[in-house]
Amino acid sequence: MLFFRNDYGQGCIPRIMELLQEANDADNPGYGTDQYCQRARELLAARMPDHDPAIHFLVGGTIVNLTILRHILRPYEGVYSPDTGHIAVHETGSVEATGHKVITVPDASGKITPAALRKAHSQFQLSFEHMVMPRAVYISNATELGTVYTRQELEDLRAICDEFQLYLIMDGARLGNALESGVDYDLNDLAGWCDAFTIGATKNGALFGEALVITNRKLQPYFRFTEKQSGAMLAKGWLLGLQFIGLFEEDAWYRNARHANELAQGIQEKVKELGYPLLLTSETNQIFVVVTQQEYEYLSTRVDFEVWEQWNDDIIIRFVTSWHTSQEEADYFCVYLEEARNLEAQSEPEDE
Repeated sequence: MLFFRNDYGQGCIPRIMELLQEANDADNPGYGTDQYCQRARELLAARMPDHDPAIHFLVGGTIVNLTILRHILRPYEGVYSPDTGHIAVHETGSVEATGHKVITVPDASGKITPAALRKAHSQFQLSFEHMVMPRAVYISNATELGTVYTRQELEDLRAICDEFQLYLIMDGARLGNALESGVDYDLNDLAGWCDAFTIGATKNGALFGEALVITNRKLQPYFRFTEKQSGAMLAKGWLLGLQFIGLFEEDAWYRNARHANELAQGIQEKVKELGYPLLLTSETNQIFVVVTQQEYEYLSTRVDFEVWEQWNDDIIIRFVTSWHTSQEEADYFCVYLEEARNLEAQSEPEDE
């Protein structure tokens, strides 16, 4: 059974396991004040030389999203999100459970466009105390649909956020895949555009961990108070520091993402060649393929994947590659895709 369900289904890269073993008998202060977290912060900050970010390490994506939004929003303020955004769909209302409304904006291939944001913002009477006051914009990069923001799109979003006095928050759970998709920007650029963003490790070769980078100096003070109150501060914080040392000391974070992207893009090309419809063209390591019921039944006995959506008789399935996926697995997967397609063709009635 080939595993293409997600990019966090295996453990971690060998270097992280080595670091954990080396540090296992060391004595450390708690809550991220240890030498390993400090070293990890230095490694990340070195990639943002034009900025002075505050960097915090948290366990996972949901807890970091609700904690940063809880930290920056006043009780009567809300956050814009694309209607496909993780905080709007896949986090069990965690942000709204803190008292902050998630205001959904129609997405364009998983993204928020400046035009859509402007239209959504025009519906709020900002001096009218009977309405939530929007104060932040949440985006994911790569998006939940595997697409990536261009430099121009991010610059335009930054400009409209400045115009409307909104914070720009980027969920970077798959940021490595975005940066290795061929874009012309890097972490240093993101630090200039975003008020805060995350650098995902959970889905890119670590056991767990997300780095929260807060670049807006007005938002930096007292974050650790919000973090602790939210239950987001790990006592054995040094475990998180080790994840990022292992990923960034020799740039494994970038190599892992590039490897996953390349395999996924090769599979996507085979999907197109075989004539499968796509939900959309992905630029990263998530591929969304439209299959028939028969194709689904054939593939599901050979490949572990996720059902994304169902359209009448067609099923959208999501395949995800990771740092752990091998070329051999990708090749076998392409064989199964071809066999499923041929099986479907054989079952079609011949023209009379």
